[in-house]
Amino acid sequence: MVQTILSRSQVPLDSRDLETCQHVFDKLSADYAVARDSDEAERMASIIIELYRQGVRDPNHLQSMVQAARGLFEMDGGPPIAQ
Repeated sequence: MVQTILSRSQVPLDSRDLETCQHVFDKLSADYAVARDSDEAERMASIIIELYRQGVRDPNHLQSMVQAARGLFEMDGGPPIAQ
């Protein structure tokens, strides 16, 4: 019998997963005035989902990684990390 091994990235996100991703997206969108219907918002959402699927579950860590990936991180005291 052949057994299929699903990686975490192949498992559908549940409502708690989506809630975490949405919270991070909303926080970053507000902090950086990113319009929800913009290309930037789509890129940011894609990064959030991909990082989450790769195992980044802590909202603060997820937000920091998205900021770094998008070049949004400001060394001079940018917006605070979500709680």
